[in-house]
Amino acid sequence: MSYKIPLFDLNFDEKEGQAVAEAIKDNWISTGPRCKAFEDRFAMMLQVNHAISTSNCTVSLHLALKLIGVEPDDEVICPSLTFVATVNAIRYMDAIPVFADVTSYELPVIDPEDIRKKITPKTKAILVMHYGGFACDMDSIMNIANEFRLKVVEDACHGPLSEYKGKKLGTIGDIGCFSFFSNKNISTGEGGMLVTNSSELNDRCRLLRSHGMTSMSYERASGHSTTYDVIELGYNYRMDDIHAAIGLVQLDKIEADLVQRNMIREMYLKKLSSIDGILIPFKGYKEFLSNYIFPIVLKNSTFETRDKIREQLAEAGIQTSVHYPAVHRFSIYKKFYTELPITDYLVDNLITLPMYSKLTNEDVFFIVNTLNSILSNE
Repeated sequence: MSYKIPLFDLNFDEKEGQAVAEAIKDNWISTGPRCKAFEDRFAMMLQVNHAISTSNCTVSLHLALKLIGVEPDDEVICPSLTFVATVNAIRYMDAIPVFADVTSYELPVIDPEDIRKKITPKTKAILVMHYGGFACDMDSIMNIANEFRLKVVEDACHGPLSEYKGKKLGTIGDIGCFSFFSNKNISTGEGGMLVTNSSELNDRCRLLRSHGMTSMSYERASGHSTTYDVIELGYNYRMDDIHAAIGLVQLDKIEADLVQRNMIREMYLKKLSSIDGILIPFKGYKEFLSNYIFPIVLKNSTFETRDKIREQLAEAGIQTSVHYPAVHRFSIYKKFYTELPITDYLVDNLITLPMYSKLTNEDVFFIVNTLNSILSNE
């Protein structure tokens, strides 16, 4: 179906294509100098000591949990209101996901008080997800982690350059993970990044990312080494220079893109304020953020009503989504099911409206007016 206003749009132009062509022309397309340049710039922008490029955020999460020492049957507390990859990474370690509820409809990020309630002697780590690029209550979460000697991994795939009290998301816990999937603020098609301030974790991550090998192909081709050893069971989780070339161009654009997204958010907030039938999560949020998505929550609603409204928006040419179906409801996670009343209502009554930097004021007016008209007839 072709939409008048899609859910998102790539922030691409001819520069991405030129960067790819240059990478191919230079005759080195696997992990090489462009990956290093991408890592260095990303680390600098986040004001973090180390950034390690990966093939996607899912493997970054997997590596993160391995690096912090999660073992089979350890418990990792996590949200259910997230993309399933967040929780899949826990299961890759044969560890146990322990689902915590979100704080409220207005603040749909993991609730520190529910985290505290879920801690047991088997708890090893807390895996938070900064929903939509909006920060979790990291002060409370880090205090809990320090009290119980737990590790903290931040799934910051929605939040490149988003901030919490002056710190970039992904740099507050032990490890942060980012996604460069096609619909993310920084897009390379597929790709991810793991960031940390620990030199020890950085060194081991680079080892595990590439089969546990002590040197990589580019290093040997450049004459830095002529042989290698394999000292640990690692993985093939590398990014390549073609994706990194696109990433470097995207980094040139990200700050202007986020400024424009913030202007669009302000327009949404202004126009939606007169609609009584909805809640707007994070309405009073004041930190700098990525505005990855723009979610609304229907009041006194059901999933049948929500789906009907989405169908009518689609008929008007407006694409929407739901971020996300609850992980604890998926068939594969039935044995870990727990009651999460706030999450359950949210996932049945959330609507994600279009959000990208190319949206115009007229687009926002059309979306809001169409939504208001539909809700007035419910």
